[in-house]
Amino acid sequence: MSTALPARTGGRGGNGGPPLPAVPRHALALAGVVVLGSFMTVLDMTIVNVALRHLSRAFDAPLSVVQWTVTGYSLALATVIPVTAWAVGRYGAKRVFLTAVALFTLGSGLTGLAWNVGSLIAFRVVQGLGGGMIVPVAMTVVLRAAPPERKGTMMGVLGIPVLVGPMAGPVLGGVLTDALSWRWIFFVNVPVGALALLLGARVMRDDGERTGRPLDLAGLLTLPPGLALLLYGLTLGGERGGFGTPGAVVPVVAGAVLVTAFAVRALRAAHPLLDLRLLRRASVGRAVATMVPFSAAYFGSMILVPLYWQQERGLSATQAGLLMVPQFLCSGTVMQISSRISDRVAPRAIIVPGVLVAVTGFLAFAVQAGSDVPYWRLVASLAVMGTGVGMTNMPVMASATRGLADTEVAAGSTALNIVSQVAASIGTALTASLLTATDGFRTTLLCGAGLMALALPMAVRLPKHRP
Repeated sequence: MSTALPARTGGRGGNGGPPLPAVPRHALALAGVVVLGSFMTVLDMTIVNVALRHLSRAFDAPLSVVQWTVTGYSLALATVIPVTAWAVGRYGAKRVFLTAVALFTLGSGLTGLAWNVGSLIAFRVVQGLGGGMIVPVAMTVVLRAAPPERKGTMMGVLGIPVLVGPMAGPVLGGVLTDALSWRWIFFVNVPVGALALLLGARVMRDDGERTGRPLDLAGLLTLPPGLALLLYGLTLGGERGGFGTPGAVVPVVAGAVLVTAFAVRALRAAHPLLDLRLLRRASVGRAVATMVPFSAAYFGSMILVPLYWQQERGLSATQAGLLMVPQFLCSGTVMQISSRISDRVAPRAIIVPGVLVAVTGFLAFAVQAGSDVPYWRLVASLAVMGTGVGMTNMPVMASATRGLADTEVAAGSTALNIVSQVAASIGTALTASLLTATDGFRTTLLCGAGLMALALPMAVRLPKHRP
């Protein structure tokens, strides 16, 4: 297990410098295990959407109630993610990862056995409590195992679920629901989770020394509920097309107050639940500032574009999903290339062009959005956008984590996942609200492209030197 893949020769960026160090085989084996676990959570975010109407009919419940199978899952994710860094330090990454996968797998099986809409939502929350820890722990495990100079390559491996999940989710969900039953969109996770547990127990190693850091009870009482309230309010505001109602504005304000209170205290506490002082480092802070508007716009487009295909062009959910396949293929393919390149070039050199390409594709789709534009032109625009996304997402993550020590990786990975989750919720809520307020896809799409362009001012301030 200690052997390694050969080092990449030819220097950094082909300039005759020293070769990049080899990626240990054990790191690649770890990556395979955690990718398998991460794939379940990414798949589960998309596979349920196509079955909501089936669930509504099966339980004779309004769609607004059944929608809580998605909302409850997301809120559980947000609640448990902040605890990840502390849990990894206290119990070790291996134990936390295996526990999270076991909880997610158990929740999946129980959800498939649900007997009414209440039990369905409750078991989805169990799923979310397990799923929320899987991705940040996966990042922690892989980044600790890889040499700092090859973190970009390993982030590319971790990005594989992001490629496969959004493509496979809607198609697999439709096939399982139509051919078998809605229960199988949850049962499908059980064998995958069991395999991840078996391989994880075999491949993963104990971390060694534990930090023994005390649990920050004040942080536990402010950050997780604050994030849950904030995301709940944003989701509710998006569903209702505005944030003026008390049902939306109260949780948003309360959540923002709790998160702010946590942040103020965390910057002074000796052992905060999440070390926000890492954001003071230029490499981390600027990468996060680049990620927020970019991720918000991208995840907003993930609900907006399928709605355009179905409502504006009259296509089925399956047809809409198939038309988005080229975008995901371009994103995933370019992601693997850009992640490796990011080990040898300055972050700014690949992320700035990536943002520009993504904005260009997004803008081209927005300008053309109409009822009579040829499909191939719109699909080509989305493919350009996907190319830019593939050039940006994982290199930004690699740039943020490259300078972290092993003891800081868990906190850094957790912070990045929280930022991504909040940004996605903000983007989704803003998109839904704009679509209702403007009553037009083109205006909303143009606003989304503008939001994505806000990532540029900070992207140009990312490190200009090679890692």
